[in-house]
Amino acid sequence: MERIRGVVERITYANEENGYSVIKIKAKGHSDLITVVGSMASVPVGTVIEAKGSWVRNPTYGLQFQASEWQERLPADIYGIEKYLGSGLIKGIGPVFAGKIVRCFGERTLDVLEETPEQLLDVEGIGPKRVDMIKTAWQEQKEIKNVMLFLQSHGISTAYGTRIFRTYGQDSIAVVKENPYRLADDIFGIGFKTADNLAQKLGIDRQASVRCRSGVLYVLRRLADEGHCFAFLDQLADSAVDILEIEKAKVLDTIERAVEAEDLMADGDAYYLPPFYYSEVGTARRLAAIASGVSQEPLLKPPPTAQRTTVEYDPVQLRAIALAERSRAMVLTGGPGTGKTTTINGIIEMHRGSKRRVILAAPTGRAAKRMTEATGMEAKTIHRLLEFSPSEGWKRNEDNPLEGDVLIIDEASMVDIILMYNLLKAVPENMSLVVVGDVDQLPSVGPGSVLRDIIASETIPVIRLNRIFRQALDSDIIVNAHRINRGQQPQLRRNRSSNFFLLEEQEDIAGTVVDLCSRRLPRFYNLEPIQDIQVLTPMQRTETGAMHLNKLLQEALNPETRCLKRGGAEYRLHDKVMQLRNNYEKEVFNGDIGRVSGIDLEDKTLQVRFDDRTVDYAFLELDELVLAYATTIHKAQGSEFPVVVMPFSFSHWIMLQRNLLYTGITRAKELVVLVGDKKAVYAAVKHAEVRRRNTRLKERLQALLS
Repeated sequence: MERIRGVVERITYANEENGYSVIKIKAKGHSDLITVVGSMASVPVGTVIEAKGSWVRNPTYGLQFQASEWQERLPADIYGIEKYLGSGLIKGIGPVFAGKIVRCFGERTLDVLEETPEQLLDVEGIGPKRVDMIKTAWQEQKEIKNVMLFLQSHGISTAYGTRIFRTYGQDSIAVVKENPYRLADDIFGIGFKTADNLAQKLGIDRQASVRCRSGVLYVLRRLADEGHCFAFLDQLADSAVDILEIEKAKVLDTIERAVEAEDLMADGDAYYLPPFYYSEVGTARRLAAIASGVSQEPLLKPPPTAQRTTVEYDPVQLRAIALAERSRAMVLTGGPGTGKTTTINGIIEMHRGSKRRVILAAPTGRAAKRMTEATGMEAKTIHRLLEFSPSEGWKRNEDNPLEGDVLIIDEASMVDIILMYNLLKAVPENMSLVVVGDVDQLPSVGPGSVLRDIIASETIPVIRLNRIFRQALDSDIIVNAHRINRGQQPQLRRNRSSNFFLLEEQEDIAGTVVDLCSRRLPRFYNLEPIQDIQVLTPMQRTETGAMHLNKLLQEALNPETRCLKRGGAEYRLHDKVMQLRNNYEKEVFNGDIGRVSGIDLEDKTLQVRFDDRTVDYAFLELDELVLAYATTIHKAQGSEFPVVVMPFSFSHWIMLQRNLLYTGITRAKELVVLVGDKKAVYAAVKHAEVRRRNTRLKERLQALLS
């Protein structure tokens, strides 16, 4: 094995999931930068690394040094120190201040930061507030570095160091040593397998009860990620045996003990994680209580709805409005162009005409905004309606219920079982409930099939709108959405008046998508590419997945040079970005899309404009954002875009389903362009089987209301 030593000049690529990185270093004796590849995530620019490994020649990228072992050293010379401090690692120090500090203190710089940071006041432009910021960041970075070195010494990617420190603080190493399986419970992105690898390195026995328990819970969490509320006993036990590689008897004993400790809830042959059990049971009970309540007092001499407005309703819409007047709970479902919005407005007008207070809500900010625009009334996200805060939880609940007479929930297909339960807990039994959504869309990202199960239970009155209104028939998007939903091939006419096209392409689908977004569509339709066009794709990975397309589209659509880099990700001014997880403190949620509106290179902060407000992100929070020029169809639920471009080919074979195609094209208001293989589109139309999720909401409702 050979050794090299050098200063990290830049990070070309870094995968935070597995730690794999491609970095460029400046090494003594080499005139050009050396490309080093290996598991080296979170190595900052300016750091000195010593690596053991071998030289390899990549057929695409040329000569590289493949690192099998590496160690990080603080920079020893002025050049490396300035690079290190200017990398964004220390909040409060950017490239400009890094240069000033190094010019002031030279090779003593790191000693000053460690021992006498108050001397930073001698640097022009640095005041007491910035000194405090730098002191705090330097100390935090030291602790994070200790965590990373601990992980590295046990063969675990250092990419998780920051997340672990955020969760456990200065107790991080002690917590991990005591029970590494806590990482799988507490840290986003760390699964059982990573925690198990660490546990084995720490010498924890493979038969240890803490390991068996963690493996069983991991199986249930993985199933929850797939949308299931529970696992059947054999399903749970067999999967745990495969993962743990121990005897089934030991797994069954672990399951029994977990039930006794209430780490699991057993319901016959179904085994739940407690939050999903209580949410499913609670949702059924709350819905039953609401639906069984006394109807609203009828209006005195109610005039026919059609006579009170200038809107002409069809008979099914009138039935829906009449049902909303006399029922405590109802479901309104239907596809695009069938008049859901018109019917909602009729229901609102009917209730407001009788002086009833109507509340509107939707699961996402984008869906709530659309509801506001369609009704002229304020609609809130469910989280905001329930006044959720990270520290206090749901302020609106059974002890502090919502105030109003009627609650209308739109885009209910997106609502998972836990969110529905928390919503229903805040609905008093004298409030009417109208649940609205398109049951033929993809189910919620979270566990459960709430809307589908409520309809299938046949215990709550349902109105299904299925007539496509005349004005909607002029849209090929709507016509084809309904054809696809009925299992018919879409009409792929190629004329200038159509707003639904398929461009057949086999060789370079990604290149065609980029060309459409950057040149052809903006020129022909007079569009602003970033604002008006959204690429939706079935998957994250592959050549036509969201990850690869985002890099291509960023280069084509946003030539801005002002940017922040973290790992292998680059965030440019004006980039379209998406929030990856719920952040209740910032009040931004998984799937929210915004634009980068500001970048502070000194403080290494980034501002994102989400609709009507701006949110700040610190450097270490940038892993919550991804580029959003292209997103998966799942992430686009509840959204509408002027133009949708969708790559669709057999490279997405596992995802070629009717409800996925239907959901994707119904996100477009004005134009849909499919790019790829016509046979793949037809295959998706034929594949109508909805993957059955393990839920029992339907049966629970039937038991309570039948």
